Order: sequence, then structure tokens, then C-alpha cells
Amino acid sequence: MSELQDTEVLPQPGAHGFDGDGETRKHEMQGPFALPPGPEGFSFALYQSSGVGLTPGHRMQLLENSQVFGRMLEDIRAAKHSVHLLIYIWRPCALSDRFVEALRERSQAGVQCRVVVDAVGSEETAGDKDFDLQVEKRLTDAGVEVHYYRLLAGKVLGRLLGRSHQKLVVVDGRIAYTGGFGIWKVWEGDGLTPDHWRDTHVRVEGPEVRRMQVTFAKHWQESGGSLLPRECFPSLEADGGGCAAFIESSGRLGITEAERMVRLVVAAATKRLWIANAYFTPPNDILEQLEVKVRQGVEVRVLGPGPHHDVPVVRASQRSTYERLLAAGVRIWEYQPAMLHSKTMLVDDWLCVVGSTNLDSLSLNKLSEGSLVFEDREVAAKLEACWEKDVRHSKEITLQNGGRTNPWRRFARRATQLAGHDR
Repeated sequence: MSELQDTEVLPQPGAHGFDGDGETRKHEMQGPFALPPGPEGFSFALYQSSGVGLTPGHRMQLLENSQVFGRMLEDIRAAKHSVHLLIYIWRPCALSDRFVEALRERSQAGVQCRVVVDAVGSEETAGDKDFDLQVEKRLTDAGVEVHYYRLLAGKVLGRLLGRSHQKLVVVDGRIAYTGGFGIWKVWEGDGLTPDHWRDTHVRVEGPEVRRMQVTFAKHWQESGGSLLPRECFPSLEADGGGCAAFIESSGRLGITEAERMVRLVVAAATKRLWIANAYFTPPNDILEQLEVKVRQGVEVRVLGPGPHHDVPVVRASQRSTYERLLAAGVRIWEYQPAMLHSKTMLVDDWLCVVGSTNLDSLSLNKLSEGSLVFEDREVAAKLEACWEKDVRHSKEITLQNGGRTNPWRRFARRATQLAGHDR
């Protein structure tokens, strides 16, 4: 990897097709090649790598924690033609009741309401009954169409087959939401108590909503639904000030769109790269890329979950990456009040990523994911403020207070790479 020392490049896979973690790597994006500078250069690189560049004319609104649901339900209640939800986790709770009532009212008013839930994400968990027993019947009785994504695969092979980890809401084909949200009690609060997760989401209007609607349509059809009517894809005016691209990714052989997107976003940083991620166990390629960024003078920060991580073995795996990053000069914090579930990236003062994509091998290689990548300096300033606020509730990790790797953490990293975990 000597060619990465001082140049703006994407990392190469390790020797003989394997990286340092023993993960099979691919023969795509083997670079190195220079990433053109600035928003236009990034957009062109993104287009070459994923077929999607930054499109102008968008309005983005950053929403934290349960704040997203008030705005989302307001849009749903105002829907005129269609409401579409693609959800990984939907379980019975007071928040679920609010969505059921809003969808019931719209459906009875003649609005076409369609829901896709992942068969694994919304399965039975301790203390909660199945989605189909308490939620689905109420929805279907009200005229809402409900389908399960990969139902048989969920029951037979579970997490071994690609799940849909996406969180997507599209209203009238004109307004869309993505982020880390699910419909469950842990998302109901302010992210400052152990029972209420800290999360970040985005509302968007503009041309990319059409691509987000297509993402829903593909999941809908695979789950047994029919083609959507033409009115679900209205012409959209490009009258906002932000540029955006929705990057959809599905698990497959070769480097996925999710991993391409992450590596390009990292490569775009020239001053700062701030990452908040719920399951921060990136592959060796991306870890090396972060180390290169520090050597180039970029301020690299990572914020992950702390003592309230929902899966302790994943936290141990996350901590297995700390020693090498700290030694390289990356600064790392762990969020203390609650489980941090955000999946955001902030580059310099202009580029943001908000979506469902975690920085682990499961999200990057095996799941259906979606993230909004956008250039909007006003929203970037708000994401910076959110990050600084979260850091005030976080503990900085050093080599002296928990940053060193040990055998348990190395084992946890291997185990989570093999088994995978995501929410």
C-alpha cells in the first residue's frame, strides 16, 4: 500500500485478493487513481462508480431522534395519492399506533398506502409480539397493502440471505425520508436516556425522490406487489439549493454501491472527515484509507456507541479497530447516554451522508441499503452542530483508557464478520 502514502486515491484490495482481516476482496476499484477535487469532481467520480451523480435542485431537512416522526406523520396525513413505507424494524408500540392510525385515515380517504417490512427485522423479539399479529391485521383491515420482504428466506435461512435494511418513506412521489429510523419504542425519545436511541434522519424534496420511489417499487415487486401506477412518479421540479444522490446498494459479489460510496466520500475529504456510525467495524481497505487521510492532514473523527450498545459483541468488534486508528491520529468518541444508531458522514463543510448504511461488512456487502449523499452547506453546518452536541455527551477514547486491542476484541471482530449484525 505504499502508493497510498501521500496521494489522494482509493485503496487497493490486499494481496492475492484478500485484505488483512482475511475477508475476500474484489478485483474492482483497484486504483490507485486521483479523485478530482471539489463537489463537481466528487459528483463525476460518484457517477463513474455508481451511475449516479449529484443532481441539483433539492431541499434537505436534517431531523434528529423522534423529531422525524412528527414531520413524517404530518406529510402522511397530507398525502393526496400514495404513501409508501419500506421498513426494517416495525414492532407494536405507541409509535406504531400513531402510524397505523395515520395510514388508516389516509387509506379510507382513497390514498393508496403500501408497506414493505423485512421478514427478519420485524420478527418476534423479547417482550413484543409479531408484527403480523398486532400491526399487519389493523393495517390490512383499513385497506393498507402490506408485504414482507423475502418472507421464506427470512424463515428458512434468516440472516444468511440479503435482507432489506433500508428505512424509506415516500409520500406522493414528491417527499422522501431516509435515515436510521424504525417504528419501535426505542426511537420514540430524545436519545438521552438508555431506553431511547440517538439517531439522525433526513427529509428530502427534489429529483432524487424519484430514484427513492424506484427503490421502494423494486422492493414492493420482489415482495409480491404489482407495478406502481404512473401517478407515483410525478415530474419533479429542481427548485432547491442542494445537490443530492440516493445510493441504493444490494448484497452481491464484487464491490457494492455502498462500499464504493463510502470509499469515495472518504477520498473526497481535504480538511475534515467526521463519521458517526452505529456499527463501526469497517474492512481493512477503509481503515487504511482513514489512516491515509490523517497523514494528508485531514481531521478524522469517529463517534460510535458506548456502554449502551445493543449488541455487546459488536461493541467489542468495534473497539478492535481503535488501537490502529488512534495510533494513526484518528480521534474517537463513544456516546454515553444511549445507543447511538446514526449513520452519518460529514466531509469538509459541504458534503453529507445520511442513511441506513453501517460501516461493517454486513451493510457494505450483504444487505439492501440506501443513503442520501448531498452537497448542502447549510445542512452540513447543522450536521456539524449535531456532531458537536453529541460529543459533549460522549467519552473520548485514548490508548490509555480503553483504546487498546485485546484477544477478546480480535475474536469479536472475526465473529461479527462471519455472522454479521445490523439494525
